[in-house]
Amino acid sequence: MIARDQENTAQLQTYSFEEAVAATTVYFNGDNLAANVWVNKYALKDSFGNIYEKTPDDMHRRIAKEIARIESKYPNPLNEEEAYELVRNFKYIVPQGSPMAGIGNNMQVSSLSNCFVIGNFADSYGGIIRTDEEQVQLMKRRGGVGHDLSHIRPKGSPVMNSALSSTGIVPFMERYSNSTREVAQDGRRGALMLTVSSKHPDAEDFIDAKLEQGKVTGANVSVRIDDDFMRAAIGGTPYQQQFPVDAKNPKVTKEIDASALWDKIIYNAWKSAEPGVLFWDTVLRESVPDCYADLGYRTISTNPCGEIPLSPYDSCRLLALNLYSYVEQPFTPEAFFNFEKFAKHAQLAQRFMDDIIDMELEKVDRIIEKIEKDPEARDLKEVEYELWNKVRTACIGGRRTGVGITAEGDTLAALGFRYGSDEGIEMAVKIHQSLAVNAYRASVDMARDRGAFPIFDSKREEQNPFIQRLASVDPTLYADMQRYGRRNIALLTIAPTGTTSLMTQTTSGIEPVFMVSYKRRRKVNPNDKEVKVAFIDEVGDHWEEYNVFHHKFLDWLQQNGYQVDEVTKMNAEELQPIIEKSPYHKATANDVDWVQKVKMQGAIQKWVDHSISVTVNVPEDTSVDMVKRIYQTAWEVGCKGCTIYRDGSRSGVLISNEKKDKKGKKGANGQSSNGNGHAKFGENHYPERPDRLDARIVRFQNNDKPWIAVIGLMDGRPYEVFTGAAIDTFKLPPYVETGWVNKAKGEDGRNRYDFQFMDRDGYRVTIEGLSRSFNKEYWNYAKLISGVLRLGMPLQQVVDLVEGLNADEDYINTWKNGVVRALKTLVPDGTKAVKAECPSCGDAHGLVYKEGCLSCVSCGYSKCN
Repeated sequence: MIARDQENTAQLQTYSFEEAVAATTVYFNGDNLAANVWVNKYALKDSFGNIYEKTPDDMHRRIAKEIARIESKYPNPLNEEEAYELVRNFKYIVPQGSPMAGIGNNMQVSSLSNCFVIGNFADSYGGIIRTDEEQVQLMKRRGGVGHDLSHIRPKGSPVMNSALSSTGIVPFMERYSNSTREVAQDGRRGALMLTVSSKHPDAEDFIDAKLEQGKVTGANVSVRIDDDFMRAAIGGTPYQQQFPVDAKNPKVTKEIDASALWDKIIYNAWKSAEPGVLFWDTVLRESVPDCYADLGYRTISTNPCGEIPLSPYDSCRLLALNLYSYVEQPFTPEAFFNFEKFAKHAQLAQRFMDDIIDMELEKVDRIIEKIEKDPEARDLKEVEYELWNKVRTACIGGRRTGVGITAEGDTLAALGFRYGSDEGIEMAVKIHQSLAVNAYRASVDMARDRGAFPIFDSKREEQNPFIQRLASVDPTLYADMQRYGRRNIALLTIAPTGTTSLMTQTTSGIEPVFMVSYKRRRKVNPNDKEVKVAFIDEVGDHWEEYNVFHHKFLDWLQQNGYQVDEVTKMNAEELQPIIEKSPYHKATANDVDWVQKVKMQGAIQKWVDHSISVTVNVPEDTSVDMVKRIYQTAWEVGCKGCTIYRDGSRSGVLISNEKKDKKGKKGANGQSSNGNGHAKFGENHYPERPDRLDARIVRFQNNDKPWIAVIGLMDGRPYEVFTGAAIDTFKLPPYVETGWVNKAKGEDGRNRYDFQFMDRDGYRVTIEGLSRSFNKEYWNYAKLISGVLRLGMPLQQVVDLVEGLNADEDYINTWKNGVVRALKTLVPDGTKAVKAECPSCGDAHGLVYKEGCLSCVSCGYSKCN
């Protein structure tokens, strides 16, 4: 079947990347960012990168055709045109991520599931290594993965092998993290969530694991906190840890000060945005699937962004309703939410999701078929084969779905509500209650027409708080559910919609607008008409700065009589009074009061049977005590989890431009700094180089010839640099933007530095001997510059130092200019602090942290989807 699909592609029209971007930019009314994201991530492609769709309209036809194909198997089917009208232009129903890319794509063997959880509960090397292999096998099919480590015995426990005692969970965190970083998924890395119970004796080590520089960088981490821990932490009473964590007669017990551990969780989250917390008793108490825990649906962990708690080997697919499209007469006094249309579409969205489960089962069968036909020995592919059969069994048994929303922030603004206000929260709850009731109505109707999920038992569910809530607002629905059953074990979520919201041109998920306006830059030809050159860089390239506005803010301007063209050309001072008149005033991510945001999350959570991915953004000067209050409030109002992001707290995300005291300030740990986050000279030795460093690739032109720089990074900051002409000994494919510099020993016993990267097939490629790849004179200068970088000189000063080097030889000056240009890409204008660059577009100003996910406002890059 796979070979036949590849033959059929020869009959299809293909488009160049440039053709598709140009046509899609027109489709998005000039939004080049949305166009690039769609072509890169979602246009139909084969394994060789050939593009078969010119605009999203082609994709929507593909999706509608597949929906209609599945619908035709059941009573009262939707036809292709009906399905198309619901998905076209991203207006109403929007499949997210893997479903958008994979529905109807028979050219690649991949899953439609966005996320999985795995776990065999085995406390042995065999079980731990099995989890590692399963994780990689799922990630290579495009899925994010979560798993829990609470079953691994604590550090110091006796083991029956030569090690004599257990190493605990932390070394395995690093193992799973490294595996994630090694898996490539169509240009994106794998996504991993690691969790542990607060009851586990190694919980404190788990909480501290990511504080060590460069450790566990490939995973998100969250602590599963139970109610007993929270009561002990707040009340100052002792708390018992134990192993096994759920045992009535544990082998290991340990009494701890819960408040001290809670303070550590809070401080680490304040400092680095991790760990997140999962209020595990709330998760289990509210979970409908856990009514079937003894049948294999016991929730053990979550997906990487936390919105889908899952049982072992279960999976979920995501879809969002664009809430903004249900606002009639937006941004006017007559605006209202069309609940009648929304109810109808919510039911159809749930049908779509059930259809997608059928498609996923076809995809899983295709994966299993491929594994069976692979030429490898059976024992080598046995784990992968068994894994996908487990996934298939869990999918059939529960038929789990993930219907959610996007554009909540815009919807409230269009209705005249300020995000986070009591009135806004009340409206949001009404919307989510309607979604819950109508999605469950559709699932009950499908149970009548298509059959209930195989293990449905109304008796098991009758005490579940979520089911009781539904019964209280719609007794008829509950009576029908008892009579006919339900098609799906769990239905609802609110996931990150980073790239999805770029294409709906709305706010993301449940979040408020991140920024109403911001600046972008683009390289321009100075001879072009109407170009305003903002600055000329060191190599003579001309750049224009221009304002970018949130799409729906432009709609508000137009609706309220402003001349949009004039407003978009205003400077910040002229623009601010206009923003203050809009419903977006005091309603951006950093404006919204944290108490109200957490209150809103808890209120909406009552109508979401899975969970919600949301981040509480707080300013850089937020105190540790304030973060503690945020987390405690989240528990008290019924949130299933909480993540905070304090501006500038995560290395490699975003550091604010505010000037520091020239004398330096004491950090939270008491270490003195020079105001740039690095140790003062003479106070600390430079950090020892590990065997491997992350690396950034910077390409540029020098004297009309292609040059390349490999910049080794430690904790997101340049640590060493190699650069020179991109000659035959060191040529990289154009898609390579990141990799690793590995330190090794050459045959002569001297240090050697090798560059590694992942190719498009997911294989690691090594180029040995960076020292041999460039002119030896460059190498010697590079060693000196690398030494300065390692000692902690602020990056801008390093650039100034290199720029001031004088040499008679032209080739050294040429090389010097190349180093300067490469390093300057890591220095934001107007600041001495180092900001991280987007790994996709290189913008040092565009990375933001929202919905538990790293995203770029300039190119649409998202770590999550």
